[in-house]
Amino acid sequence: MRHNLFAAIVVGGLMIAGAASAQMVHYSATLKGAEGVAGSGAVQAMLMGHDFSYSATYSGLTGPVVAAHFHGPAAPGANAKPSLPVTAGPSPISGKATLTDAQIADLNNGMWYFNVHTAANPGGEIRGQVMPQK
Repeated sequence: MRHNLFAAIVVGGLMIAGAASAQMVHYSATLKGAEGVAGSGAVQAMLMGHDFSYSATYSGLTGPVVAAHFHGPAAPGANAKPSLPVTAGPSPISGKATLTDAQIADLNNGMWYFNVHTAANPGGEIRGQVMPQK
């Protein structure tokens, strides 16, 4: 009986230590368009373990949003394929996803950007590099 109680305490302690060691990281991006594009916006995101949550706001676009994505890996100004699709719609949009270790590494290294697409700008009307906050 004492052995089972000791095992339960040890396992319970390890579970609490594991949960406490999951670090929360915050990220943000300022969304801007190319010169002459008036739209703007912002992204706020948080990572806890592998659980990623985000919220994006935008305004001044040429029309309704037809798609939005987190893209990567890509350095600022470079292009990449979507890494994480987002359910697009009117501002604000938000969501959650479970990231892989590779996606987390790219995100933590500032190698993701958020891109908002409209019919007038199918390649992306506004975008911003997603950076970890210190």
